Amino acid sequence: MTPTRLKYPRPLRSGDTIAITAPSSGVPPMWHPRLDLAIAHLEASGFKVVEGRCLRAQFKDASAPAEERAAEWMRFMHDPSIAAVMPPWGGERASDLLPLLDFEALRDAGPKWHLGFSDLSTLHLPLTLISGWATAHGANLMQRVPTQADALTNATLAVLTTPHGSSVRQNASARFETHGPDIGQHPDAPCALTEPTRWKQLNGSTAALGFRGRLIGGCLDTIAWLAGGRFGDVPGFVRRHRNEGTILYLENAEIHPPGLLRALLALRRLGWFDELAGVLIGRSAGPSPSAPDRLTYTDALTAALADLRCPVLFDVDIGHLPPQLTLINGAFAEVSFADGSGSIVQHFV
Repeated sequence: MTPTRLKYPRPLRSGDTIAITAPSSGVPPMWHPRLDLAIAHLEASGFKVVEGRCLRAQFKDASAPAEERAAEWMRFMHDPSIAAVMPPWGGERASDLLPLLDFEALRDAGPKWHLGFSDLSTLHLPLTLISGWATAHGANLMQRVPTQADALTNATLAVLTTPHGSSVRQNASARFETHGPDIGQHPDAPCALTEPTRWKQLNGSTAALGFRGRLIGGCLDTIAWLAGGRFGDVPGFVRRHRNEGTILYLENAEIHPPGLLRALLALRRLGWFDELAGVLIGRSAGPSPSAPDRLTYTDALTAALADLRCPVLFDVDIGHLPPQLTLINGAFAEVSFADGSGSIVQHFV
C-alpha cells in the first residue's frame, strides 16, 4: 500500500556529503571538465562529494549495466552518511532500473534529497508515490558551475535547505534559453538567457489567478510510460490529497506536437487530470512543425486540455529550456499568475 504521508529529507547544510552517480546516462570524457567544475563548485560551497563508479563512462546510452547502476543507486539511497544524491543529468535509460529497485524498502529508510530532471523523473515519481519521499525536480548538477549567474538555477540548493514546516518562494524568470552553449568546447559556460519569459494561460486570459495543492509531476517523455502501473499511480496520489488539492506539472523534452497530444490524451484516459487544482506545463523543447498547416505545441495542449475545469498555465519555468524552478514533489504549493508572470510558494508541510 502506498504511503499517505510525505517524508521530507532534512535540510541540506554545509559539511553534508553528496553522492554523484549516473543511474541513466553517464558522462563521457569530452564532458569531464564540465563535471569536474560542477563537483568543485559543490565542494567550494561546503559539501563533501562521493563519486560513484557509474558516472564517468557511457555505452549504449547508459553509464554502466543496469544491475550495477541499480545497486549503486540503492546503496547511496540507503547510506545514512549521505544527505543527497545528485546525478549529473538525466538521459535515456533510468527505466531499466525500475524492476531492480526496492522502493518499498526505502519507505523505512531515512529520506534524502534526490535532485535533477529529465529522465530522473523516472525515479522521482516512484520515490514519492511508493517510498513517500519528497523529491526535487530542478536544475541538474551539470548546470551548476561557478560561472552560472541565473538566479533560479543558483537557488536550487537553497530550496533544499528549507526546514520542515517552512516555506520558500520562487518567481518567474526574466529570460530563458533556447540554444545552450557547447559545454564540450566551453566547460564553464553558463546558460545563454536571451528570450523574454512569459507564462500563459491556456484559455488566453491574462487575468490574475491563483490555485494551490500538492505538487506532483516531471518530464512527460519519461513518466508518461509509467502511467497505469504502480510506478506512476498519480490518480492515487490525487485521491489521497483530495482535501488539499493536487497540482500536476509536466514538461516536454523531445516529443513532437502530435505525439504530445497522444501522450496527454492517454494520461487523461488513465485519470491523471481528474480532480486537479491546477496544471503547470513547462516550455517545450520538442520539435516545431515544419509547415504552418501542421499541429503546433499550443494546438496540442489546447486539443488535450482546454476543457479541463482547473486552470492550465503553460510556458512556465520548468524543463529543458532553462532556467527552471525547483519543484518539490509532494510539497504544498500556492501558484500565483498575472499578466504573463507568476510565482510559486512551496510549503514543506
